[in-house]
Amino acid sequence: MKWGWVLLGLVVAFGQLSWGQKGLDVPEYDGRDRVHDLNVKNFKSVMKKYDVFVVYYHEHVGNNRIAQKQFEIEEQALELAAQVLDDLDDEDIGFGLLDEKKDSAVAKKLGLDEEDSIYVFADDEVIEYDGELAADTLVEFIYDLLEDPVEIIDNRHELKGFFNLEEDIKLVGYFKNEKSDHFDAYEDAAEEFHPHIKFFATFDPKVAKSLDLGMNEVDFYEPFMDDPVTIPGKPYSEDELVDFIEDNDRPTLRKLQPHNMYEIWEDDIDGEHIIAFAEESDPDGFEFLEILKEVAEDNTNNPDLSIVWIDPDDFPLLVPYWEKIFHIDLSSPQIGVVEVDDADSVWLDMDDEDDMPTADELEDWIEDVLDGDIDPDDDDDDDDDDDDDDDDDDDDDDDDDDDDDDDDDDDDDDDDDDDDDDDDDDDDDDDDDDDDDDDDDDDDDDDDDDDDDDDDDY
Repeated sequence: MKWGWVLLGLVVAFGQLSWGQKGLDVPEYDGRDRVHDLNVKNFKSVMKKYDVFVVYYHEHVGNNRIAQKQFEIEEQALELAAQVLDDLDDEDIGFGLLDEKKDSAVAKKLGLDEEDSIYVFADDEVIEYDGELAADTLVEFIYDLLEDPVEIIDNRHELKGFFNLEEDIKLVGYFKNEKSDHFDAYEDAAEEFHPHIKFFATFDPKVAKSLDLGMNEVDFYEPFMDDPVTIPGKPYSEDELVDFIEDNDRPTLRKLQPHNMYEIWEDDIDGEHIIAFAEESDPDGFEFLEILKEVAEDNTNNPDLSIVWIDPDDFPLLVPYWEKIFHIDLSSPQIGVVEVDDADSVWLDMDDEDDMPTADELEDWIEDVLDGDIDPDDDDDDDDDDDDDDDDDDDDDDDDDDDDDDDDDDDDDDDDDDDDDDDDDDDDDDDDDDDDDDDDDDDDDDDDDDDDDDDDDY
């Protein structure tokens, strides 16, 4: 599940900084062990001591030195978070570790089924934390969890704050008062999604008028959308509200943030994400983000479209990794389609850095992605074709080499035959010469004998 633990866990190192000024002291780990090592004998008694209990259900570490080092970093993040939350007066918050190999029986009893995950036990609820394992992010999540599931808007200043919250799903309802049965149903639904989804309510007619809400009516806001969707069928039961939210909890444009990064990454569409990188603080990034919002607004009713916006400033440790694995430059805005499993990707070619694509051009590109005309798998096929071509070339080269070798062998054989023939001819000539010499010698001897005989006759 956790594809970024190794890199992101390193952020706990910032806890070692100290500015030496009162009021700005960054917490440092004080060396006191607060994280409990849970087992089948102690988990019930330990967890009963706390109002909220955080469990890190981790993979078995074993003897691997890298895994051991990484686990030490993760454990230090938990220790620092436990130390910071130890100072809270209203709630007692505890932390514990469960080893998936040694403590599987405890995990089963607690209903934990996913290793390398953090679970928070609070008010008879089990909430999975899907953010990075960093002390600051985890503490912020716990703070949100401790707040009331429904925030009440009483005046125009709080209403302005509501409208400024645009990066998350939010709901707002208008009810008679806190004792209303319809508000109770709304509050019960909020507890089901707390703290991942923001719930607001008002009992003030003026605030309700500004929100254009009727009595017992609830509006649903997607991230980055100005216009809400009014949930049909008021007044609502808890189940009706829960069902509507579950059917609409994948926004058209959503932001990957440290506290929700794994939840969003796992919520892919057919194994793919459309990802947009843009720095909101950068002029080009801001311009590109505004174009994305316009596209999302125009396509908010398309259930197959969900764009994940990532601000590189939120994940500085991951920027070099993303640039390497996606082969892109994050100093300028980028948008592409990414395979979740293997990170294969295709990115929109934006040659002119001074001129962002228009909303229409971006919509055309997205439509090609949704239609399957742009697909990271196609790049895999091209790579396979290239590999096949290389193999064919290698085979051709091998065949040519074999032919050349055969020709060379034939030439060598011919040369050897010629040499043998020449040698045989030379030998025959030598033999003939020897025979001729022998014959000549014999003739000479015969002549000499005849001469001797003649001498004897005289």
